[in-house]
Amino acid sequence: MVILDLSHNNKRTVMKTLRTISIGTLIWILGVSLYTLSFYVPIMKNAELQANLILFVMVMPLVWMGCRLYYRDNREAHGLLLGLVFFGISAALDALITVPMLIVPNGGSYQSFFIDLNFWMIGLEFILVALLYWYFKVNLKTKNI
Repeated sequence: MVILDLSHNNKRTVMKTLRTISIGTLIWILGVSLYTLSFYVPIMKNAELQANLILFVMVMPLVWMGCRLYYRDNREAHGLLLGLVFFGISAALDALITVPMLIVPNGGSYQSFFIDLNFWMIGLEFILVALLYWYFKVNLKTKNI
């Protein structure tokens, strides 16, 4: 019984998977850092709204950069799939780290975090930005070759 087959194709699959997880984790780290740091620069009276707006604006270049890193060596994955994976990684890290360390100590809950419209808007943004990157930077260039 072979549990882990590291033939050439499987090595590539494992490396692509690790690379995707690494890029998704980097996007999450930068996003959470920007969200948290925004509380220390009071621009608006509502600090929570300010943090969500900053995160919403900054997710666009973060996901775009992540797509650029991903597609630099690999043009196989569809942008919709990549966006879903990036969002899934972010949601998993939020469940494992953000909610228990930042939300629950401040009176929030898993339920309040994951039913918040802002969470789902940012998730949709992850998917749309990755899809747009794929369409304009990968799909159209592949058709022109």
